[in-house]
Amino acid sequence: MGVNSNRVEDLPCHHDHHQTTTVRIPSDIDLEAMPPLEIHRVCLPPKQSTLQKLKHRLGEIFFPENPLHRFKNQTWFRKLLLGLQFLFPIFQWAPEYNAQLLKSDVISGLTIASLAIPQGISYAKLANLPPIVGLYSSFVPPLIYSLLGSSRHLAVGPVSIASLVMGSMLSEVVSSTEEPILYLKLAFTATCFAGIFQASLGFLRLGFIIDFLSKATLVGFMAGAAVIVSLQQLKGLLGIVHFTTKMQFIPVMASVFSHRQEWSWQTIVMGFSFLLFLCITRHISKRNPKLFWVAAAAPLTSVIVSTLIVFLLHSKNPKISVIGHLPKGVNPPSSNMLYFSGPYLALAIKTGIITGILSLTEGVAVGRTFASLKNYQVDGNKEMMAIGLMNICGSCSSCYVTTGSFSRSAVNYNAGAKTVVSNIIMAAAVLITLLFLMPLFYYTPNVILATIILTAVSGLIDYQAAYDLWKVDKLDCMACLCSFFGVLFISVPIGLAIAVGVSVFKILLHVTRPNTMALGNIPGTQIYQNLNRYGEASRIPSFLILAIEAPFYFANSTYLQERILRWVREEEERIKSNNEGILICVILDMTAVTAIDTSGIDTLSELRKMLEKRLLQLVLANPVGSVMEKLQQSKTLGSFGLNGVYLTVGEAVADISSLWKARA
Repeated sequence: MGVNSNRVEDLPCHHDHHQTTTVRIPSDIDLEAMPPLEIHRVCLPPKQSTLQKLKHRLGEIFFPENPLHRFKNQTWFRKLLLGLQFLFPIFQWAPEYNAQLLKSDVISGLTIASLAIPQGISYAKLANLPPIVGLYSSFVPPLIYSLLGSSRHLAVGPVSIASLVMGSMLSEVVSSTEEPILYLKLAFTATCFAGIFQASLGFLRLGFIIDFLSKATLVGFMAGAAVIVSLQQLKGLLGIVHFTTKMQFIPVMASVFSHRQEWSWQTIVMGFSFLLFLCITRHISKRNPKLFWVAAAAPLTSVIVSTLIVFLLHSKNPKISVIGHLPKGVNPPSSNMLYFSGPYLALAIKTGIITGILSLTEGVAVGRTFASLKNYQVDGNKEMMAIGLMNICGSCSSCYVTTGSFSRSAVNYNAGAKTVVSNIIMAAAVLITLLFLMPLFYYTPNVILATIILTAVSGLIDYQAAYDLWKVDKLDCMACLCSFFGVLFISVPIGLAIAVGVSVFKILLHVTRPNTMALGNIPGTQIYQNLNRYGEASRIPSFLILAIEAPFYFANSTYLQERILRWVREEEERIKSNNEGILICVILDMTAVTAIDTSGIDTLSELRKMLEKRLLQLVLANPVGSVMEKLQQSKTLGSFGLNGVYLTVGEAVADISSLWKARA
């Protein structure tokens, strides 16, 4: 992309004399119809102490949105109130809450509860946890988020990806069937570490860490995870009793076909019938968003109908496996089950960090998506602290990792939710279920849980996004495919690590091999743009004008030196072959060079000396304030002389051409 060479650095000039020179462009330079041009000084930025620079830089890194601006010029009472609203967003909307808002929130809360109850049970099974833990995780975390969260539409609870990752990572080391108590302890401990990690990121303003999970990485990872989750549901969908604990594609498919004798036709008929029903209701809701409640109510309807069928026919068809007994009552405390010492502590920490990153990425992304639809802002760091504290509290109350679910949040939004009270209503509905309705789930068939999960995760495979990645950025598409196949054929955490590695490699590639381009003048203007991009742009005789589109760092300084020298060599060969005269000046447009380090400064100085030996002048155009300051402090600026630094490429061309003409 071309760089606008006419940007003026908005900094005061601290020289004693503010002089400008009017220069008419010489006739031998083919830039017709151009007005007289003023040559401006390139000024240094205002002087600042090291402490001031550090304070400014840290503020830009950790507080880009300046969260304390609202406290300026306020009374102490007002500051206290604003502080409470900042820490507990409930104080922001509670004073204005009314019956009309409550009505909307009750409707949306009951709607998402109808989805959360069957999904909670299903996702707990996906994590190899007792089904009741999924309901526990749909009760306490939403209440905590209601106090601390800033999103009005985020519906909190267990999610498929975090459930899958937790289940796969813990099951690789500890069996949930042979050592259920230890497995449960590790799940709660991993949840605690996930919460600590998430809250720490928010408190320390380090949310940019999760940005390493790029869109391409997540598209591939979620698609791969969705396929793995779907394959795991073949156990319940086919009625298989003995099934592999591995998550990779090949072992799962081998297990499916090696246990064909365990397939139950009754289970298969029931499973595919309800799967078809769920898919049809989802299609109806997609085609007509006003009928969102059809898809939202379908899972609970499936659970109720299938439970009645199994209850009535269980004596005749005992082959359909059921959930069985679920204990009544609210969440029991689990702080005594947290595992902080022993040989599996590292496993709990690793699982917690990975599930924490994934759930945090999903929760913040979902919150921001629906906030943008309603034109309000979600504070990413506050969301991290809210989700983190929610998981810390959850780990002490028999819950596993929870976050904002896209499917439930979409239903919450479409149902007309106005505030986070919808989460409180959902939690109340789950509480009633825990206290009074648990015996009703005894005959709920496991195959229904499998169909609910299959329907939910099918939306995670985004074919259009993958196609768009291929069209727009092949390297992004490569990261997507690496993530997808890594999850599918190796393992979930390794697949994610491969994808992150490809994304980091892409960043390093852009940093170490930045873009450079030759610029030409657009006739009748002082604009200089990429010669390859703009056909009307023309070369300036005896000038080679180059633009660098990256900071000048140790990582790319050698490459830039070699690339600039190559540009010079190719330009000299072109001039010689076309008999156009000689090359006299090389202008570097520094507009996009946002920073420079000592290696970059040394490279510039060395490049200037090398070009001088070839009787070529090196000129810098529009270096930004920080670059100018470092060049000045290193005494490199003085070596360029009075005619070595200009505010724009146009002024450099005009002034240097005028000097040549005067000498001639």
